[in-house]
Amino acid sequence: MTSNPLQQTYGQRALKHSNPAAKLLLETMERKKSNLAISVDVTESKDFLSIIDSVGPFVCLVKTHVDIIEDFDESLILKLQELSKKHDFVIFEDRKFADIGNTVALQYSNGIHKIASWSHITNAHPVPGPSIIAGLSSVGLPLGRGLLLLAEMSTKGALATGSYTEEAVCMARAHRDFVIGFIAQRRLDNIGLASDEVPDDDFLILTPGVGLDVRGDSMGQQYRTPREVVLESGCDVIIVGRGIYKNANEIPAQAKRYQDAGWAAYLERVSSVA
Repeated sequence: MTSNPLQQTYGQRALKHSNPAAKLLLETMERKKSNLAISVDVTESKDFLSIIDSVGPFVCLVKTHVDIIEDFDESLILKLQELSKKHDFVIFEDRKFADIGNTVALQYSNGIHKIASWSHITNAHPVPGPSIIAGLSSVGLPLGRGLLLLAEMSTKGALATGSYTEEAVCMARAHRDFVIGFIAQRRLDNIGLASDEVPDDDFLILTPGVGLDVRGDSMGQQYRTPREVVLESGCDVIIVGRGIYKNANEIPAQAKRYQDAGWAAYLERVSSVA
């Protein structure tokens, strides 16, 4: 078997991961033939659940921002978990933690959202340094959760570049039991290594800013196609939001369209010659 993640199937890569959340995501992708994640950014519970139920058959992962839901209560999480089982998808709360270790541990485990109790995956800015991983890991690792670091962002003018991205990769390598990958625009395997070093990392790359019909919006978001993201940049999961659910009547059709485009790019990638 090749050691290059770009030429391994998601199922083959799942065998190498010890973190339960990473294994679950890769196995789900292989099982459902989907590398599509839906970002559900709506403010009412009924819309939130309706969109997820509609896209559920087509996605490997549902990305949430539960702090924007105006009528949030604990029953919403129970319904989300039911949909996760019904449609076989992983849950990713896009919390973007960005504080000292003790504070993020409390934010992750407590409060009204109790994220660690239901979200398989969450994420964090590496700005505070390794203590943020230590704090989140103290809560999430015993529960089998996984963490993504925000190494790059898809907005115009983002500051997450250069040495910032390099430090994020170094932090991840030092905490491979809990950090399972990155929010990024490309593969980061060679970052921080000497030219003669062979990378042995297999971090998952989840990529926002994916669109089939538009190239940007009025608030600085920049879009690339699934083929550009998966085949050309070597990313693993495409994250799509408004492009799927902006028209309620077209949600299943649009989700299938993105699923097919992302999977075709993946199949072309794993079948290519190194």
